[in-house]
Amino acid sequence: MTQRTITAAADEASAGPLATAAGHALAAACDHLIGLRDPAGWWKGELRTNVTMDAEDLLMREFLGVRSRRDTDEAARWIRREQRPDGTWATFHGGPGDLSTTIEAYTALRLAGDPPGEPHMRAAAAFARRGGGIGSARVFTRIWLALFGQWRWDDLPALPPELVLLPQWCPLNVYDWACWARQTIVPLTVVAAHRPVRPLPFDLAELRTGRPALRGRHRGVIGAVDRLLRRYDRRPLPGLRRAALRRAMEWIVARQEADGSWGGIQPPWVYSLIALHVSGYATDHPVMRRGLSGFDRFTVRDEQGRRMEACQSPVWDTALAVTALLDAGVPADHPAVTQAAVWLLGEEVRGPGDWSVRRPGLAPGGWAFEFDNDGYPDTDDTAEVVLALRRVPLPGVRPAVDRGVRWMAGMACRDGGFAAFDADNTRELIRRLPFCDFGAVIDPPTADVTAHVVEALAAEPPADPEVLRRGVRWLLRAQEPGGSWFGRWGANHVYGTGAVLPALAAAGVPAAHPAVRRAVTWLERHQNPDGGWGEDMRSYRDPRWIGRGHSTASQTAWALIALLAAGERSPAVDAGIGWLVRTRLPSGTWDEPYYTGTGFPGDFSINYHLYRLVFPIMALGRYLRGNGAG
Repeated sequence: MTQRTITAAADEASAGPLATAAGHALAAACDHLIGLRDPAGWWKGELRTNVTMDAEDLLMREFLGVRSRRDTDEAARWIRREQRPDGTWATFHGGPGDLSTTIEAYTALRLAGDPPGEPHMRAAAAFARRGGGIGSARVFTRIWLALFGQWRWDDLPALPPELVLLPQWCPLNVYDWACWARQTIVPLTVVAAHRPVRPLPFDLAELRTGRPALRGRHRGVIGAVDRLLRRYDRRPLPGLRRAALRRAMEWIVARQEADGSWGGIQPPWVYSLIALHVSGYATDHPVMRRGLSGFDRFTVRDEQGRRMEACQSPVWDTALAVTALLDAGVPADHPAVTQAAVWLLGEEVRGPGDWSVRRPGLAPGGWAFEFDNDGYPDTDDTAEVVLALRRVPLPGVRPAVDRGVRWMAGMACRDGGFAAFDADNTRELIRRLPFCDFGAVIDPPTADVTAHVVEALAAEPPADPEVLRRGVRWLLRAQEPGGSWFGRWGANHVYGTGAVLPALAAAGVPAAHPAVRRAVTWLERHQNPDGGWGEDMRSYRDPRWIGRGHSTASQTAWALIALLAAGERSPAVDAGIGWLVRTRLPSGTWDEPYYTGTGFPGDFSINYHLYRLVFPIMALGRYLRGNGAG
């Protein structure tokens, strides 16, 4: 039924061969997407990251004394599979070898019993030594090695637990950190205070060069503060230290989610379990037991081995899937749509969270990314859920949408933009700490999140229209000199531009506006000769990669969605549609080994396995309908 309906709509839209082929591709893609739906009504594609997740999982289990032979063997098989011919491990498909990732993967394989003299191990160790060895690895990697006596705690940046006692107005208080960072930092302060060491049955001498650590060292005021904190750490005030550790542990336990995780993401999860353990919690304690068993849901086992998901995206994936099906012409009363809408309604977050610290008077509402991370709803998910639900005529949709709109509008930052999890989380001092040599540690407004919220608020106007106007002005100010917009949560300028142009169109910015014209020109200039679009993850660090990379289904769709929103019916659009039609697999989806999502731009990349399907469906559907509206 889906295929006949969509194909008929394509034939009505145009008698041309491209439209007909696009209609067939769209119908097959919709059928494939509907076939992936869970019986409960939701979608969830795998989130593939890199082998540090698997290495750190084994290291955590070794430290806690719960590592099993089965887990070790299956994880090692996956880690070996991901090693590249040059002996290294990368953080994304096709990327360069990464020193810290390679060191962690190598250590995990040593734990699994791989002899250091084997060719694949020798190649990895040689790469690590060329890169400066353990001393040049990121701080997080050296913390893992310190847990096992392979690095000195004294040679790590100071991280005293007394940070949790700082009031909210004081710089460096825990709410100055982004939500994902604060959930990681608090347990790490506990671990660093205890300085535990559980020796490994081997030494990693082959990864050392004798050179001192180079990363995380600072001069000036920040360096002086670090040295002062180090001196305090050696002789802390006993009463203050006890109070800090007690407060930190209360903070950690209070934030465990229903599924046993912390924030639904791997870093705070593993560090919280280690912090609890060094503080005296046995592995059979209910908090520990929930935490360890919760990893089962995040574990993927198949013929390739055992691998861990760093996080999961059911709410995000389900909202995007509903929008994609509706864009394709699937009726709003189709069971796949209505069941998904009912499930999304059940996922609404109705309680306070860390976001309440800066918005204490704001009523709860909105949606989180995962099944159970109710302490951390975010504006990005909320915007996408609102855009999806508002198109489904079901009881309960209108009040939930109204609550989501009210909450989103209340999360606007002072400058008019929107961040993902917190409002006005912009104190730059955090970035300069010696500890912060990996990943984003604050949550400022970004173009992609602001665009999604603006698009949702344009469709469902807030009580204060100035919130929407300020959001539009923020987006216009944030345009890059070349005409694109930076993408924080997706790669990169193609993602940012793909989000902003539909938002501007929804907000009433005319297609003839100079900002829109500059963006269209930028997209057309960065189209690949094959008709698709792609942008490599290296664009976050190297400007030469901006707008450049192998064509991918998701990035081609983002560019098409943007061009269609700008009113384009051009050869560039036809070429992009042609690329999607040509590259579709017989099953109805697209192959996409390249990573197009980000956790930390430039540091941690994600391959969302549903991106290759939901976004092409949106692009093909909007193309066949002859407009760019969602």
